[in-house]
Amino acid sequence: MTDSSVSIGLNNPKSPVNVGLVMRAAGCFQVDSVFYTGKRYDRAAPFNTDTQNAGLSIPLTWVPSLPHDIPDDVQVVCVELVEGAIALPAYEHPDKALYIFGPEDGTIQQDVIDRADAVVFMPTIGSLNLAAAVNVLLYDRLSKMPADDCYKTLIRDSRDVNNRAKVKC
Repeated sequence: MTDSSVSIGLNNPKSPVNVGLVMRAAGCFQVDSVFYTGKRYDRAAPFNTDTQNAGLSIPLTWVPSLPHDIPDDVQVVCVELVEGAIALPAYEHPDKALYIFGPEDGTIQQDVIDRADAVVFMPTIGSLNLAAAVNVLLYDRLSKMPADDCYKTLIRDSRDVNNRAKVKC
């Protein structure tokens, strides 16, 4: 692992659409790997929506449980709407993290929450869709990182081929 690494753990995801959108977010935000548990996703996997084919460069791996075989220097962060959790705007992300998200129709098991180094929640009214929650968390992580001058190159490399618009200075 490098100085910074990010992995996403999906606890028994139900929807292939959400997993596909999580993979798209993983590609956009440079996630190193995505893990999932359960059997529901495997049955529905042919219907995924990873339109950027992030799955070709980011491993999507089934594991029997989360967290699973992580190095000692990686912090486990559960993302769940539970009492006692830290509001995401106040949270300082670790350099190396495994972010675990609960299923769309349930919650992360208590023993996993108890083992976590931190538990964070997004201060919303109600819960977000799984893929939306992953996007919000990854954006929050990115927004709190020190900025540098690479954004011009990032924009040029990331925008659609039909987008050549510029802001006049």
